[in-house]
Amino acid sequence: MKLQNKVALVTGASSGIGQAIAIRFAREGARVVIDYVGKPDSPSLAEKAIGAAGGVCLAIEADVSKPEEVQALVAGTVKAFGRLDIAVNNAGVEKKAPFVDYSLGELQRILAINLVGPFLVSQAAARQMILQGQGGRVINVSSVHEDLPMPTNAAYCASKGGLRMLMRTIAVELAKDQITVNNIGPGAVFTPIDSDIEAEPKVEQALMREIPLGRWGKPDEIAGLAVFLASDEAAYVTGATYFIDGGMLRQSGSY
Repeated sequence: MKLQNKVALVTGASSGIGQAIAIRFAREGARVVIDYVGKPDSPSLAEKAIGAAGGVCLAIEADVSKPEEVQALVAGTVKAFGRLDIAVNNAGVEKKAPFVDYSLGELQRILAINLVGPFLVSQAAARQMILQGQGGRVINVSSVHEDLPMPTNAAYCASKGGLRMLMRTIAVELAKDQITVNNIGPGAVFTPIDSDIEAEPKVEQALMREIPLGRWGKPDEIAGLAVFLASDEAAYVTGATYFIDGGMLRQSGSY
């Protein structure tokens, strides 16, 4: 197993890509902390899947945009499992609206979760990893929209573009501590956040025409890449975004 004896923290892990990553990490031998916000039963599906696979996990509620909750999240991880080796910043939100009508409140909410959150979690995780003295992994679930514009989604795109430069900068800064930092940039991966697209067949069909492979990606496909970046096989990989988009970035806009 590629992550045997490792401890991983995955934010926004109660559904979608985060849930898939948490489950795959556990199957690869990691002890996993499932960060969630909302109802106490939110992480139950991930917990059941991990338990069924013989894995070990712990669910902790924490809003990644709040410094005190992030500190408690990392402290709770270390209290439960003794260390922290892998931090995955997956929690994210989006809200589509015409740029000229976009509210300041929505902009601040999206930046707080999508950009400030990874900053805070990465900072707290890095401090713990440095204290341990054995290096570590920080993985951000970004988006093709850290590079690809998307009209009516300016705040989300800005948050992911910021996440790209945050990753690149701290990758250089933390390299001396053997902490690698990388982004995963999914394209159209079907999760609950995309239900609005699925509900409009014409919109979904137009999206599929932008993807050479002609289909939605699967959360488990993203999880497979996350396992690689978290493993010893990726020890020489840092400061990079790995796009996993079915070729979307190479074809988008050509139709």
